[in-house]
Amino acid sequence: MPTRAAVALTLCALCTQATAQDEPVLAFHRPLMEQVVVTATREEKSRTELPESVAVLDREAIEQVMPGHPAELLNRLAGVHINNQGGEGHMTAIRQPLTTGGVYLFLEDGIPTRPTGFFNHNGLYEIDLTQADTIEVTRGPGSALYGSDAIGGIINSLTRPPGDEPERGLTLEAGEDDWYRALLSASGAINDRGRAGVRVNLTDNRGFREAGDYSRASLTARWDQDWSATLTGKTVLAFSTIDQSGVSGLGVADYRNDPEKNLYHGDIGFREVRALRLSSELAWEPSDRELWTLTGFVRDNRMELMPFWMLSYDPNRYTTEFTTLGLMAKHRRTLGDGAVEWISGLDLDYTPSSYREERILPARVGDIYTDYRTSGRINYDFDADQLTASPYSQLEWLATERLRLTAGVRYDHFRIDYQDNLDPSVAEVGVFAPLPFPARHYRPQDQRVTFSQWSPKLGLVYDLSDDHNLYANYRHAFRAATAGQLFRSGAVPDTTALEPVTAVSRELGLRGQLAPWLGYDLALYQMTVEDDIVNLISDGTRKTLNAGETRHRGIELSLNARWAERWSAALAFSHSRQDYRDFSYICGAATCNFAGNDLPRAPRNLGNATLAYGAPDDPWGLELEWEYLGSYYTDELNSQEYGGHGLVNLRGHRRLTEGVEVYARLRNLTDRTHATYVSNQVGVADLEYRPGQPRTLTVGVRVGF
Repeated sequence: MPTRAAVALTLCALCTQATAQDEPVLAFHRPLMEQVVVTATREEKSRTELPESVAVLDREAIEQVMPGHPAELLNRLAGVHINNQGGEGHMTAIRQPLTTGGVYLFLEDGIPTRPTGFFNHNGLYEIDLTQADTIEVTRGPGSALYGSDAIGGIINSLTRPPGDEPERGLTLEAGEDDWYRALLSASGAINDRGRAGVRVNLTDNRGFREAGDYSRASLTARWDQDWSATLTGKTVLAFSTIDQSGVSGLGVADYRNDPEKNLYHGDIGFREVRALRLSSELAWEPSDRELWTLTGFVRDNRMELMPFWMLSYDPNRYTTEFTTLGLMAKHRRTLGDGAVEWISGLDLDYTPSSYREERILPARVGDIYTDYRTSGRINYDFDADQLTASPYSQLEWLATERLRLTAGVRYDHFRIDYQDNLDPSVAEVGVFAPLPFPARHYRPQDQRVTFSQWSPKLGLVYDLSDDHNLYANYRHAFRAATAGQLFRSGAVPDTTALEPVTAVSRELGLRGQLAPWLGYDLALYQMTVEDDIVNLISDGTRKTLNAGETRHRGIELSLNARWAERWSAALAFSHSRQDYRDFSYICGAATCNFAGNDLPRAPRNLGNATLAYGAPDDPWGLELEWEYLGSYYTDELNSQEYGGHGLVNLRGHRRLTEGVEVYARLRNLTDRTHATYVSNQVGVADLEYRPGQPRTLTVGVRVGF
């Protein structure tokens, strides 16, 4: 296993001279105006034609970073912060606070990885981001082509298309804390018009926290076929299994003096995931003015976990399963003289699901949970079968040579058939071991729940010149209540009347080239989230309903520079202010309203800066990165604050021969003590810290055949 003492030797080896004709993998910064984006319209489109803020990480950037966690890659983008919750666990903050709420849409090749109502804030670990071809991040609500959850942003991972020439690759990594990873790939032509590829990711990590093991095994296979000159097909199979141990927060004394301590041992707080996705797309282009796309897909997902945040008041473990049959149909047509483009489509999604929750009896020695056993009591056992139908239409009009207008609308209709599988004799309220106080597990009656949502979208793009591009948009977005919020009522007698949470976003942006060697992207936004789901006490009864309102405002700036053959740099910075307009919260036996307070866990400033040395004809390269997380309040009362932190990371590579390259990444170069998440309950002064990684070295070798 590598040690920290090996850092100097490793990086010096990377800088050793090699043959001049070898090409490095170092990702050089491409002009922002030249980028092509797929997410907005589900087909390639120049970034300069889109009235939205979108950032692109291409294959070179991904291979340069070789992320062991999604945060290592995505935090390079302005306004984007992913934290590390252990293993590949995470929470996301894009124009929203760090949250577990379903305000983000995770896609693979434009297809949501999970159905509406089944959001998982750790969902990026179900995608092999390390071997993606491109990752696109839309900040703020998406276009009319996307529905629920696309409020804070969209993260779309695009799989690598296989080429005609045979390619085989093997990457092996080893690092501190028993980090081991193997990446395997093979692709090439399978017939005159067909190409196929497969990629495997095997990762195992002990983690720097006690009993914080993590492992994953994933496979992504893709088959592209040109059936004729006008008809093409793409089939993608993605399968992953994730096994993650629970890791706890710590009090301030342990955080400072014993950050490796973990209060969860013996499978406490575990999470086991099995995720399968299969999609097949047919694209028919009868002329250069028309395109028909039909994509069928299947999802099959099973997740078993123990919610560690409930150990003290309602200890349980639960299993949720769903299987999806889906269809996405899209038609794009160019009208008249080519100035108008019309996209219309229909998304259908049928997802039968089940949820089963069992009460457990945890064992604890001192402050450490060591084990658990089942109690025999089933709290919940229900089925919820969801059908979603979502037509949409979007028009884009090139009004003048410089002005492009966009208008779209989407309609989402949901129908959920709910069935309680427990016998009515199973008590909903009672004193259940091991806790001496009453527990409440209210269950709705069998029923059908329906709700609908319209989402209008408007935008414009104006070319100020060949080098500067102005855009603006107005977008309405929403997120549907999750199946858990609707049917796992907990202490609330009935939650099935919850309506979608809505958001209205306004954005103004400017992007372009300040000089041939300097590109920029600037965005200003304001978003109001209404009908948020709040908990309150009214007439002595606990209720959950739509009543909250929050406001989110900010500015995001990206700069990319290459001022010499071997020197390049990038800067990403954002500043935001997020506050409560009206929001209720249960405070003991009463209800508080936090109107006027800042949202907790909402960093005011985010920053990332990189400085890279290397050129296409050099066999080696280095990159120095500074990553900054600003301060934020830790609770809804704004009673305490985390001051933030800055981390320095170092990466380098050296090509040994035509097909062999070694590389290293050194996280947290200065060994800075920091927390990835800090919070406290309202009325509780003690803060809980999630310790971040200390200085950590990982080395790897990449071989191409």
